[in-house]
Amino acid sequence: MHKTMIQSQTHSYPIYIGEGIRYGINDLLQKSYSSVFVITDEHVAAIYLDDLVQSLDHPRIFTEIIPAGEASKNMEAYHQLQTKAIQNGLDRKSLILALGGGVVGDLAGFVAATFLRGIDYIQIPTTILAHDSSVGGKVAINHQLGKNLIGSFYSPQMVIYDVETLSTLPTKEWRSGYAEIMKEALIANPILFQELLETKLTKVQNEALIAHLKKGVQIKGHIVEQDEQENGIRMYLNLGHTFGHALETLLGYGKLTHGEAVAIGLLFALHVSEKHLSSELPMDAFYNWMVQNDYPIMEVSLSVEQIIQTMKKDKKTSHQVIQMVLLEEVGKPLAVKIDDHHMRVYIESFLSLYSSLLR
Repeated sequence: MHKTMIQSQTHSYPIYIGEGIRYGINDLLQKSYSSVFVITDEHVAAIYLDDLVQSLDHPRIFTEIIPAGEASKNMEAYHQLQTKAIQNGLDRKSLILALGGGVVGDLAGFVAATFLRGIDYIQIPTTILAHDSSVGGKVAINHQLGKNLIGSFYSPQMVIYDVETLSTLPTKEWRSGYAEIMKEALIANPILFQELLETKLTKVQNEALIAHLKKGVQIKGHIVEQDEQENGIRMYLNLGHTFGHALETLLGYGKLTHGEAVAIGLLFALHVSEKHLSSELPMDAFYNWMVQNDYPIMEVSLSVEQIIQTMKKDKKTSHQVIQMVLLEEVGKPLAVKIDDHHMRVYIESFLSLYSSLLR
């Protein structure tokens, strides 16, 4: 079992990565809690909820199962979970366990952050994608006008990452998760980036998976420790997300997985970096990696103006000017403000470049 410590502004917390560690959660708990509230989704519950409940030695365990998918990360689900917490008699000494992917982690974390002004929670990710969202304390729900617009910074007590739970993931979830590892490599680790370019996702073994997850977590942890509130370099973790979030919003949450949208956003960020900064980047190599691993390049035709206006709702936007994370080279990110005229040119050239590949 690998252990990495993350230092937040309020406390330090461990990230455990290993095989079969979900069965030993009780031994990892560092406090005694009055009750435990497990939040998960319907897909994960059918496979892993019993394992978790049986591993806990506690007289007051409550569970709530939400529909699977990004569409559940909304105000209605948030209110329902708050109601269940009140009805179950949770207090300030209670614990919330977020068992699932990024949707469950974001939603359950936001419930924990706001119930009685904040109670403890633990992230138990069951997707590769959630290696990113479970670290760093960003919790949120979506609004129909934009992704993650309602949320908070609230760090977990720990992250327990049992890679055995990843064996049941469909292929699209492997694509989704590895897009975020690729993002972390692009902003901070050129060697990892080259290694990932040679990785066929359908052939990854647990040893390599654990190594990739550990490197991704360490990259994110190092950045978060320096800038927890996203006032500076933490913004770099949004590489690919400005365009990716716009796609998710315009297409409807769930049409693409988050990571699939981010992968397209990464391709777009490389394109803009080459145009705007005259950078020389491995765009063709990254695109070929996407094709070899069956990433969707685009889903439907969207108007350039729709995309621009949706990108302006991104959290990094200031004074209605889009700000994107770009790359001078692999491992050297920077944030750049781009006016509407130039953004329109970049989107049009990007869509034209890949028009024959739209599907």
